[in-house]
Amino acid sequence: MTALVRLRLDIGYDGAGFAGWARQPGQRTVQGVIEDALAKLLRLDPAPMLTVAGRTDAGVHARGQVAHVVLPVAAYSAVGAAMPRRLAGLLPADVRVWNVSVAPDGFDARFSALTRRYVYRVCDDPVGVDPLRRHDVVWHPRPLNIERMNDATALLVGEHDFAAYCRKREGATTIRELLRYEWTREAPRLASATVEADAFCHSMVRALVGALLVVGDGRRDVEWPSQVLSARVRDSSVNVAPAHGLTLEEVRYPDAENLAQRAQQTRRVRTFSPAVAVEDV
Repeated sequence: MTALVRLRLDIGYDGAGFAGWARQPGQRTVQGVIEDALAKLLRLDPAPMLTVAGRTDAGVHARGQVAHVVLPVAAYSAVGAAMPRRLAGLLPADVRVWNVSVAPDGFDARFSALTRRYVYRVCDDPVGVDPLRRHDVVWHPRPLNIERMNDATALLVGEHDFAAYCRKREGATTIRELLRYEWTREAPRLASATVEADAFCHSMVRALVGALLVVGDGRRDVEWPSQVLSARVRDSSVNVAPAHGLTLEEVRYPDAENLAQRAQQTRRVRTFSPAVAVEDV
C-alpha cells in the first residue's frame, strides 16, 4: 500500500483571470492551474485533487484561501520544504501558494473550518476608482453613509434563514450564522465591508453587500435589508454586487486537538442539511 501524506496549502490569487475556483472543462480555474502545477512538479498522473475551504466564483479574489491535498509520501519527500519555491516557478503570476505544511491529524480544509472572513471594497468617489485598484475595488457613484449601513447590518447578524440573499439549490439549507457584518472606511473615499460567518451559501456575500449599498446611499431605509431577510424568499430588488470587489481574507480553524471533532460535527450537519456549503460570492 502506498504511504500517503495530507498537506495544507495557503493560497492567494487575483480572481480576474479565472472562471472561479472549481475545475471546469475548457475553463481556466484556480483549482485547475494549481493541480496541474502540482502534477508537473511531482510527476503525478492523474493530477492530485485539492479540497478547498471556500469555492469562489469568477472574479473573486483570495488572500487567505486554504486547501488540502493528499499525496504519496515519496513524491512529497522528493521536494519537501522547497515546494512553495518550486511551485512559484510553475504557477502564473496571478496565483501563489504561500506555504505548504504537513496537516495535523484530523485536518480537512473544508469541514474543519470554523469561519470564513471576506472583505468587500467599494469606492464612492464621484469621479471613480483609483486606476491601480480597479481590479479589486467596485465603483459606487453615490456617497455612502457608513453609520446608516452599520445600523442596518446590526439587524442581520446572528443565525437566520438567508434564503432572501442566496441562490436556492435543491435540497439545500440556507440557514447560516452571520458572525460579523461591519462597514468601515479604509480611506476617505474607500469603504470596506467585513463579512464573517461559519459558512456562506451561493451569492450570499455579494447580495448582502448589494442590499447595504442602497441603504448607504439613501435609496432604502435602514430596516429594509432585515425586512427582506424576514421574507425568506429570493428578492429580485436585491442587486448582487459585482464579483471583483470581494476578497477571501481568512479561513479560521480550531486548535489541532479539535480539528477532527470540528470536521465530524460539520459533516453531521451537512448530512442532515446537504448544503452547509462553502460556496460564496
